[in-house]
Amino acid sequence: MLRRVLLPLALTWLGGTAVAVAVASHFTEQAFDRSLLDDAYAVSANVEANERDIQLRLSPREVTSVLFDQSETMFFAVLRPDGSLLAGHAGLQAPQPDEGARYRFSDIHYQGHPLRAVTLHHEQPNAFRVVIAQTTRARSALVERLLAYSLAPQLVLLVLLAIWLWRRIERELRPLGELRQTLDQRDASDLAPVPVARSSRELERLGETLNALFERLGYSVRAQREFAGNVAHELRTPLAGIRALADYGLAQHAPAVWREQLQQIAASQSRASRLVDQLLGLALADEGHTALQREPLRLDMLVEQAVLRHLARADAQGVDLGALGLDAPVTVQANAALVEGILDNLIDNALRYGGRTITIELAGRTLSVADDGPGIDDEMRRAVTARWSQGPEGQKLGQGAGLGLAIVARYAALLDAELRFEKASEAGGLRVGVAFRATPAAAPGSASAPAQASAG
Repeated sequence: MLRRVLLPLALTWLGGTAVAVAVASHFTEQAFDRSLLDDAYAVSANVEANERDIQLRLSPREVTSVLFDQSETMFFAVLRPDGSLLAGHAGLQAPQPDEGARYRFSDIHYQGHPLRAVTLHHEQPNAFRVVIAQTTRARSALVERLLAYSLAPQLVLLVLLAIWLWRRIERELRPLGELRQTLDQRDASDLAPVPVARSSRELERLGETLNALFERLGYSVRAQREFAGNVAHELRTPLAGIRALADYGLAQHAPAVWREQLQQIAASQSRASRLVDQLLGLALADEGHTALQREPLRLDMLVEQAVLRHLARADAQGVDLGALGLDAPVTVQANAALVEGILDNLIDNALRYGGRTITIELAGRTLSVADDGPGIDDEMRRAVTARWSQGPEGQKLGQGAGLGLAIVARYAALLDAELRFEKASEAGGLRVGVAFRATPAAAPGSASAPAQASAG
């Protein structure tokens, strides 16, 4: 990370320094050139030109004084219009100014030295040119000093910045390294939350996301373990009974005994199959909060389908199974599988423990199953919604596993619905209802005159 940060930063920084040095060098060159032009004007001011002749009024000593420079070697030449030398260094030539210009700067070589020269042209009253040139040692030295004094502080600042970034990044990423070490040393079964260091916002979010993932995984693992334990515990008895019935039948030789044992095996298998379905339904309910999808559902149509599913069993048991309130459509925002699970478990419980009449009632957004059986005492109603809990009638009959109402309670919670226990009538019985909340997507339905559909 430090390399990826410092490399473009250093290149940008050095590029900016190079631009700054180039700009400073440009203006320094202009200052030197202006001084050189001033020398040319100083010499030309001492040139006397008339129509007959041109003369330089300065002696060699005076010219040396005018062009004195303690660090550079100076050269000059005063040239007549034909280019012949009037005074100065013989052979010193420089490009003439462009047409319309009075002076021109140029780089020349003279006596093996690179020089910076200026040519100043005079027209009246008698044309002549002044050429002033000097060596470039001071210019080069100044540019080198500018470059050195610019680069050195920049490099020092860059090193200090790299050290500061190194320590800052190391401190900011230290919690990430500690998190990695914690995860490397952690057992695969340990899904406890990891400590979240309060450093940068990104690392805090990473830690919170990991903890949220561990929480979901822990919930799923606990649900799977509980489901496996429930299956192992609850199926042990019916499977042992089926095995005992089969062993006993195999030991007999009378076909009538075989038939009787096979009937008992079929009944035991049916109870075991129902238990597995209930356990799977409960596991689905535990996982449902992470993947529950809702859609508009017609409760009246679901009730009709539920009556048809359980009609044959009700007829076989001599139970009158019917429905009320199906004359008007009722739509709620819910999950079809969960609503069907609620209906199936409530009807199954009523067929097992209720009386001779079962009625599915739909009143607005409240769905209920009522029977004329012994009912449940008020103090028992909360207990029967717990797993593996049965009321007195269930314990007396020895049927079921105490999961039906627990599944209904869990499904109702997932659907944000209210689970209600009431007396079916003054004479007794039990009414278990689920009241769905009103939502903008739910089309309100109403139950006007009760409509009865029954089978007995």
